[in-house]
Amino acid sequence: MDCGLSYTKKITLHQSLPFMVKIKTLLPHTRFTFKNSPKRSFFIVSSSSSNSKCGFSGLNAPLEPTTLSGKLLSSVLLNDRKCFHVAVQKQLEQLAYDRDEATARMNLSFGSDEGLLHRRIAELKELECQAAVEDIMYVLISYKFSGIRVHLIPRLSKCMYNGRLEIWPCKDWELESIHSCEVLEMVREHLTTVLGWKEKSNVADNWAPTKVQKYQLCRVYAASVLYGYFLKSASLRHHLEQKLDHINRDLGIASSNQLLLSEMRSLGSDIVSFGRISGTRSTSVGQLPLLREKKQEKLKYYVMSFDPETLQMCAKPKSKETLNLIEKHSYALFGDKKTGLVASDEVILTSLASLKRVVLEAIAFGSFLWDAEEYVRTVYKLKED
Repeated sequence: MDCGLSYTKKITLHQSLPFMVKIKTLLPHTRFTFKNSPKRSFFIVSSSSSNSKCGFSGLNAPLEPTTLSGKLLSSVLLNDRKCFHVAVQKQLEQLAYDRDEATARMNLSFGSDEGLLHRRIAELKELECQAAVEDIMYVLISYKFSGIRVHLIPRLSKCMYNGRLEIWPCKDWELESIHSCEVLEMVREHLTTVLGWKEKSNVADNWAPTKVQKYQLCRVYAASVLYGYFLKSASLRHHLEQKLDHINRDLGIASSNQLLLSEMRSLGSDIVSFGRISGTRSTSVGQLPLLREKKQEKLKYYVMSFDPETLQMCAKPKSKETLNLIEKHSYALFGDKKTGLVASDEVILTSLASLKRVVLEAIAFGSFLWDAEEYVRTVYKLKED
């Protein structure tokens, strides 16, 4: 859809992303090797033609599960949605049992003739379970997207037609509906920062032919996933601090310790075990009443007050499985189908409207990824990164 416009503009995607998603400075140990990377293989949903319109059928995600657990849950999601969470629970419990059993056998055989064999079996089981858990997390994310009636964008090559990338329908409203008003304000600021998008931009600007580097768009997508992950974590923590402060004001600091502890446990200790409460991951109940009195501030200013260490702890994914999933999903979405690589010099002709759709999806993906990670951690112990 060219809208009859005869000019083409080129967008330079900002490398200086918003302060909470500067990958190189905030996440020095996070590596997304989109350039000169080894060949990777992915199972991709079938399509009748690489130049066909960006269609949506089935899960239609860039990645298809490669493990038995992932394939089973994909089938349950498509055919028996009501049983989905029960099936997920059972799969996670079985994986936890299999991994623990292999580890126990390794420990029992330590020092014996079979010790080396059982150690190798445990290592292979660990890798097998990790792959299965990543598939489960991915299907959980697909479940969340289906709940708002939005399909993940398939491999970008499937959305190319007439030499142009356009993603339709945009589903902007649905992707924005998952956020609170305060989070949505920060999401829109992110769109302005990385795309130059304006809230009241007209149709001509939104659909004007626009050139972008595929490699840079891939980097922006990965950073936006991390941003969505961060916003979910920070907004929940902000909400919790406000609740704790309300208890402090109503009941008094001295009598509220047990209630504070109860609140912390009910909402998850990881949400409040880092950041502005204490500045470290170790926080005692006695320190909680020392929260700042200014708790009703907007989320935007709340996160801007984070020091670099707190910001990094809040933005960095807690598990290796989460980081792997971001990388695999980004490769599958932007990478070449044959080589699995993202070309550093390839230029895409698209529009601001489609770029907005891509970034909104990435932020939603990060938010749902946080949910999936927390859900899995209640049953299966993930690897700390």
